[in-house]
Amino acid sequence: MVEDLKGKETWRLFRIMSEFIEGFDELSEIGPAVSIFGSARIGKNNKYYKKTVEVSHLLSKNGYTIITGGGPGIMEAANKGASLNGGASIGLNITLPKEQKPNRYQNRSLHFKYFFARKVMFVKYAIGYVCMPGGYGTLDEFFEALTLIQTHKIYPFPLILFGREYWAPLLDFMKKTMMKHKTITPEDLNFIDITDSPKEVLNIINRHMDKKMKLIKGSQAQDRESGASKVKNRKLVP
Repeated sequence: MVEDLKGKETWRLFRIMSEFIEGFDELSEIGPAVSIFGSARIGKNNKYYKKTVEVSHLLSKNGYTIITGGGPGIMEAANKGASLNGGASIGLNITLPKEQKPNRYQNRSLHFKYFFARKVMFVKYAIGYVCMPGGYGTLDEFFEALTLIQTHKIYPFPLILFGREYWAPLLDFMKKTMMKHKTITPEDLNFIDITDSPKEVLNIINRHMDKKMKLIKGSQAQDRESGASKVKNRKLVP
């Protein structure tokens, strides 16, 4: 019995490895991407569905790949906005007992069994998160990225909450309760943006992208200077 259990666990490790490998292979060359999250339960007539299509379309039009969880609701709206523009529209689908039905607007689809492997792909290949109104899953993705940024495990990128009406109570709780009990600092709130404007979402992402490119160019210039200095100072051996 113990040997059977060990065998199952070993094969599970191979399944986990395969999900990471497939994700790295498929997403390594997608370019700058934005991950968009939100509820699978929001219908097409909801104002946030329509705003998500607008946000995604605007980001895609400006050269950003769109990554979603691949399902219905807000995820469908985000994939739809990108596909209408002819842009890269990626769905990271997850196997669930209900709600997760792949939407038809993905032009590249990956399928995961394990949430943690899927979550790595969301954060690894994104230069920003846009969180539309959503439930536990959206909160999970938001707070995981916020924790990674706060603890310096990943380079800071925009965490945008879209929909003041929906998200303001959460920020009030963080400001009035968490800060009161000193479980977070005022600086920790600087990682978060909140807006109702698709254009502001684009502006926030663009500013971050410009800053990132300047840092990359600066680092490359330093590497070139360092390499040239080493060559100049190299002693010739007779």
